[in-house]
Amino acid sequence: MIPRRHGADGLELHQPEWNAVVELLKLRREQLSAQDATISRWNVGLNSGEAAGQTVFHAHWHLIPRREGDCQQPRGGVRGVIPSRRVY
Repeated sequence: MIPRRHGADGLELHQPEWNAVVELLKLRREQLSAQDATISRWNVGLNSGEAAGQTVFHAHWHLIPRREGDCQQPRGGVRGVIPSRRVY
């Protein structure tokens, strides 16, 4: 099931819709991994609100494939958008 109800961001989804999104993320992860053996890990992003960087105001997630060595310092993951949280 793909959620069809509009929500300004993903945190407005009801639990069955959230579950469907997680299943879709897993499916796409499997498909992309099968197509590209260089993918070793993933970031999953959800921007909730303008102050959090959201520019498209509907529920959507970012499934970001990561590869060994794709950046100098991967520690912090999605926290990298907040400079003071990058290194810990």
